[in-house]
Amino acid sequence: MPASESYPDDLLYHPEHDWARIEDDEAVLGITWFAQDSLGELVHYEPPEVGTTVAKDAPYGEIESVKAVSDVIAPLSGEVLEVNAKAVEEPEIVNDDPYGEGWLIRIRISDPDEADDLLDADAYRALVAEQ
Repeated sequence: MPASESYPDDLLYHPEHDWARIEDDEAVLGITWFAQDSLGELVHYEPPEVGTTVAKDAPYGEIESVKAVSDVIAPLSGEVLEVNAKAVEEPEIVNDDPYGEGWLIRIRISDPDEADDLLDADAYRALVAEQ
């Protein structure tokens, strides 16, 4: 069952509909409820390799739905520490729980100041309301 629309206050958001949960010098990344809802049922997730570097504002993987293939944009730069195997094996988990079990990757943040450019939940809600 798809998740209900939500934008947790403890996350930071990228205007391209990706989120970051920062924990010390690491961050867990994923796509927002808005992104998964716009795409529809997800059928494939192509992640980056562990050990590669992702760059803020650049694609780090692809999500494929029954409607389209979309790049996943990194809200922060860093080294990929972990890929969510469950999201690779069962991409529909992203539809069901985009902020919990549907996370995509965990990174070691290379530039903590990049977080200053991300949106808080209220600013992201306002962005979504305009679309």
